Amino acid sequence: EQAEDGPKAVREWNALRDRLKTLGGSTTAVSLLNLRQDAGFLATTAGSLPFVLTHPDVFADLPLTFDSLHKTVDEIVTVPFLRNFIDTMCIFCGFPAKGAMTAHMLYILERFFEESACYAVPIGGTCEMGNTLQRGLEKFGGKLQLNAHVDEILVEDGRAVGVRLKNGNVVTARKAVVSNATPFDTVKMLGEEQELPKGVAKWRSELGKLPRHGAIMHLFIAIDAEGLDLSHIDDPAHLVIQDWDRSMQDSQNLCSFFIPSILDKSLCPEGKHVIHVYSSGGEPYEPWEKLEVGSPEYEAYKEERAEVLWKAVERCIPDIRNRVEFSIIGSPLAHEAFLRRDRGTYGMAWAAGTSAPHAGLLGNVLPFPFPNLKTPVDGLLRCGDSCFPGIGTPSAAASGVIAANTMTSVDNHISMLKEVSERDPMYKFLDPGFAANLYKPLVGPITPSPELRGMQKMKYSSSPKAVAPVEEAAASE
Repeated sequence: EQAEDGPKAVREWNALRDRLKTLGGSTTAVSLLNLRQDAGFLATTAGSLPFVLTHPDVFADLPLTFDSLHKTVDEIVTVPFLRNFIDTMCIFCGFPAKGAMTAHMLYILERFFEESACYAVPIGGTCEMGNTLQRGLEKFGGKLQLNAHVDEILVEDGRAVGVRLKNGNVVTARKAVVSNATPFDTVKMLGEEQELPKGVAKWRSELGKLPRHGAIMHLFIAIDAEGLDLSHIDDPAHLVIQDWDRSMQDSQNLCSFFIPSILDKSLCPEGKHVIHVYSSGGEPYEPWEKLEVGSPEYEAYKEERAEVLWKAVERCIPDIRNRVEFSIIGSPLAHEAFLRRDRGTYGMAWAAGTSAPHAGLLGNVLPFPFPNLKTPVDGLLRCGDSCFPGIGTPSAAASGVIAANTMTSVDNHISMLKEVSERDPMYKFLDPGFAANLYKPLVGPITPSPELRGMQKMKYSSSPKAVAPVEEAAASE
């Protein structure tokens, strides 16, 4: 498809990018690594003061930054093709422009199109991202425990004190329990038997009923690439839209395929390629929950729903089905089982434009579309794609950083920011500077928050199945 009025589309696109640059001032001024959810943020973000003082419009634009992107797009863009294109860029945060938080999309719609931008894949495959994170965790004394599914978050005297695993073992926490599970799974892990603090019932009910996206269909393929000419492909990642008049949240309308072995030859033997194809996060769960995994009906339905994924790749490799050496389909039930996500959901579906329930103080002054990472249970924090800044690996990782910052003192947080800023000039912007010293005497004594300053010895620690206490017990997926 091409724009009906090409020159007009270019003008509108450039005008939108210019506007996003001014909106991006609020995100440029403060890095996500500087954020924390207590009064300590006054010190850790103090480095933004010079920018704010010279760009006072940052405050005027702040509400729009957290609002729905369509409000900005509607003021500037009229060409249907361009509006469709913007919706496509937004959809992997779960919504088209109407519903996508502007701050979430500033990076994609602006920096993707800088001349120096390029597509990159982790050398050795996506698993290397996990391996790198594990090395970092262990380097600083952390421990990653596998096959440790959490059955219950343990609460004593109104405080989260650890987790009980499904194998019966108990992991106690010296400081906090952090859940990166969905809000729907987190509230279930609080159980029904233990006594919980006042206010938890309402919080649990409202979080458990938040709107959610559907699931994702996956197709993983390994092919014989002998004689296959892919020189016409400039990018290993492609989006395929079946019909612009249908919703892009329809998993049978929008999908993406990715051929990482084009860039990283180490991913498979010479003469082979690996391909990942996946739908948008709108695959309905209801038809799947009636099926038994492994049954003929289940296998047939998998093939039926994955047909659109095969056809997407056939646009690039017409004879792909003849080249297949291995393929496997991932259904919403697989998403639910392996990722431990309730109903296989892609994530929380609170559209930007209004504040989500339990958005905290920020939700009273801005249309903040995420629940607070703090909870009514002392010592229980949340992170992940249901927290700011939202869906997607970089966003979920950033929410984990914000949770970690919140659990440490301002002194530790500032020291880390200064250390990182000195390692490379490109990270200089992280340094909160001299201004941080002005706030430290005020906020230092009250950080971390009282509910995160360690805990009494829990009664579960004497259990024969107890595990040694850790600084943070993770109730995760």
